[in-house]
Amino acid sequence: MSYISIDHLSLSYGNNLVLKDISLAVEKGELVTLLGPSGCGKSTLLRVFAGLEVFQKGDISIDGEIVNDVAPKDRNIGMVFQSYALFPNMTVFDNVAFGLTIKKVSKKEIEEKVMNVLELVNLADKKDFYIHQLSGGQQQRISLARSLVTEPKFLLLDEPLSALDAKIRKQLQMDIRALQKKLGITMIFVTHDQEEAMILSDRIFVMNEGKIVQDALPAELYEKPKNEFVAGFIGNYNILTRQQKQRLAPTFSAEKLAEKYALRAELIKLTPAENTETIDAFFENYTILGSTIRCYFNSGGIPLTVDVLNSTVDVTTLQNQTQLFIDYRSFVPLQS
Repeated sequence: MSYISIDHLSLSYGNNLVLKDISLAVEKGELVTLLGPSGCGKSTLLRVFAGLEVFQKGDISIDGEIVNDVAPKDRNIGMVFQSYALFPNMTVFDNVAFGLTIKKVSKKEIEEKVMNVLELVNLADKKDFYIHQLSGGQQQRISLARSLVTEPKFLLLDEPLSALDAKIRKQLQMDIRALQKKLGITMIFVTHDQEEAMILSDRIFVMNEGKIVQDALPAELYEKPKNEFVAGFIGNYNILTRQQKQRLAPTFSAEKLAEKYALRAELIKLTPAENTETIDAFFENYTILGSTIRCYFNSGGIPLTVDVLNSTVDVTTLQNQTQLFIDYRSFVPLQS
């Protein structure tokens, strides 16, 4: 039996069906991510876990118990939001201790638990600081500590890093993952950032228009997207029709054909390799993305994006490139 599960859940606001017959299961100690574009229903689904949304159909179970009618305060769930919702007139210690104070925990136990969790997030030395004295990353760590100090059954995180700059965000991604592994706590994380989902997750649920369209391990999701939406959202794929694929790789055509195929940009080569087919192409443009150069080619009217390591090629070579090399095994058939 899964630790947390949702069974055929649907939720509407009036005539607007927001969540459409969703079923999922999360194992104890997993960190899973709800990934999708704005408006796909991922934050609404997270609020369903917390008991903050009323749904019309289905069941939600936590640790073997159906909790449809259990009040949010009785579910023993921690939540971390994009907005830190910290009290500016309280010290770091008092902010973290707030939930324990409400529960009338003894002062000695509060002291012990608060300091333990501040040590976990590496902010014990800031216990007497006020919120305005902390950076954005530190404030989010305090928000995380406040959610953990009450020892919840599991933790819900709703785009908690989206307001932070890139460098702090990347560091906190690693910090959250390390903390989750150390504590063994179950976490459900919401984000629209596919790279963040890949870094953090044991499993990823990709959502679109109120449905879960694929549930997979990060590597599986990247290598074998199920449909065109997932391929377009997860990585830099070339999406090709059946006719385009046949033109590029005729020897692949013997297999049962799908209507569309995905081809990862980094799997198209500039030099021949084993099992590759040669296609004529001309170079159109490029973009430098740090360690990667994203190149734009055209092969008989078929646009192709090719990613190569910056250190392996120079722009002059790219501009003179007249052929590309494709491994026929690299095409991923997509469901309609």
